[in-house]
Amino acid sequence: MTEQAPLSARQQDILRRALIDKVVRVKDLAAGFGVHEMTVRRDLDTLCESGRLSRVHGGAQLLERTSEELSQQLRAGLNVDAKERVARAALELIQDGETVALDASTTCLALARLLPSLQGPGLQGHGRQVQVIACSLDAAQVLAAGGVPFLMVGGSFHAPARSFVGSFFTDALSRLHPDRVFFSAKAYTPGTGFTDAHLPEVGAKQALIRSGAVAVALLDSSKIGRRSLATIATHADIDVLITDALPGEAVCSRLEADDIRLIVAP
Repeated sequence: MTEQAPLSARQQDILRRALIDKVVRVKDLAAGFGVHEMTVRRDLDTLCESGRLSRVHGGAQLLERTSEELSQQLRAGLNVDAKERVARAALELIQDGETVALDASTTCLALARLLPSLQGPGLQGHGRQVQVIACSLDAAQVLAAGGVPFLMVGGSFHAPARSFVGSFFTDALSRLHPDRVFFSAKAYTPGTGFTDAHLPEVGAKQALIRSGAVAVALLDSSKIGRRSLATIATHADIDVLITDALPGEAVCSRLEADDIRLIVAP
């Protein structure tokens, strides 16, 4: 895509919702943002004129040819502060000598950026030695630059997420056994579990979760209460959920009933 003017925070959120829900409606967006419908229509006009959306009756939908390209771009720039807070809370779980696995999410990329800090002196005067299983090119680059020992798991390259998927990837993971797996998802509800829209990514995340002794879900709070196409994991598959804001009472009750540790990042 050609270089375009920066999007407002609201326009980025509209695109994020379009990536998840496929079609966004003017009335729903206006109510969600607390703005006039005309304001939303102007945002949709801007996004359509830039080639990101196309208008449908009562709203707009993401153009198929741009959805994957936009997905990684938007995910990397959305809720950055929340993702960094979640990543810092995740860092505290990692023990000395562990092997940890990171999926290709931008939240796990934020965690990868923090891992070099474990190598130096800690609060007790020594660092934690950690080895990482990386599933994305971006994480591998960050780990290499930070001097963190890592193993790269390859497979079919999924360019929009800069990740690896497919049978070669899942076969390799079936022979690896990390102590702790960190993953994220596009959406989550207690009923549908942790969900994503791209089926090869779903399969890759499922294989990653199966490989580990402890599974930790990293979700910024904007993803809670939403659902996407396919389930990555249910409550039965995970041990810990880290998010940046306390979920509603119904979610907290289900997590407690299913013996899932909830961590709200400060």
